[in-house]
Amino acid sequence: MSLDGKKVLVTGAGGFIGSHLSERLVECGASTRALVHYNALGRRGWLDESPLRDDMDIIAGDICDRDSVKNAMKDVDIVFHLAALIAIPYSYAAPASYVRTNVEGTLNVLQCARELGTQRVLHTSTSEVYGSALRVPIDEEHPLQGQSPYSASKIGADKMVESFYRSFGVPVVTVRPFNTFGPRQSARAVIPTIISQCLAGKEKIHLGSLTPKRDMNFVLNTANGYLAAAQSDKAIGRTINFGSGREISIGDLARLIIDLTGSKAEIECEEERQRPEKSEVNRLLADNSLALELTGWKPEITLEEGLAQTIEWMKSNLEKYRPNEYTT
Repeated sequence: MSLDGKKVLVTGAGGFIGSHLSERLVECGASTRALVHYNALGRRGWLDESPLRDDMDIIAGDICDRDSVKNAMKDVDIVFHLAALIAIPYSYAAPASYVRTNVEGTLNVLQCARELGTQRVLHTSTSEVYGSALRVPIDEEHPLQGQSPYSASKIGADKMVESFYRSFGVPVVTVRPFNTFGPRQSARAVIPTIISQCLAGKEKIHLGSLTPKRDMNFVLNTANGYLAAAQSDKAIGRTINFGSGREISIGDLARLIIDLTGSKAEIECEEERQRPEKSEVNRLLADNSLALELTGWKPEITLEEGLAQTIEWMKSNLEKYRPNEYTT
């Protein structure tokens, strides 16, 4: 399958990964429709600043509204479903909203795909569904563990996708990114949190726990994973990890970023930024061999290269961040 000339829809297109993916689809020659969350100000998220925004059909809607979803999906060959609530700390405060958006929103996409005969749906999962690693590297057969309301809602969505494939033959692929980072990511994630504090000249970098280990994967690697999965018939009905295959502790990551930015800051842990003990995911490390086998994908941009690009972007966009505040 070639994406050139294909009609595609990206849900959550105004977000961090969604905006990068939408741009990559345009670059690949796809006729790209971008669904952004309706808001009273008419803002289109990061697509407002995209140099390729005029090459997309950008529409506003709500993933929780089935009519809105069906209108967006009409006459589309492939759906890249990224719309979701993602912040883990906020899921402790508002779990019902995660069920509505992540489970019911995904159900809307699946029902419309079944009704419309959509050729393929790529559903976005997350490495958080694995919880703390019981074994490493983590392959796709690793048990799922709901260690936060967010991860539980994504497990529910993943299983809904699986059920529509098994019950109704809906052609789905579950894309499971590990910790994606890069330009445009919000301060709800650890890397922009660290970089923004360094660039703001803070004497202390305020973080939560420093011991958890994560598999950090640059956003263009992740976006290319979606493209590879969309073009592989062997991927249909499968769940595929897209991770770097390399782990780093939050403490070591912070020290690396401090060095790359030339900061002299010290690291300070704050209780407010730490997850409840049984909710913390202590280790994530991807086995990405199935991605290579089914789609030919492998990560091309290293952690250090990706951090350098992210730091340069954030230098020009620091006003978009609030380094003196904890963003949940």
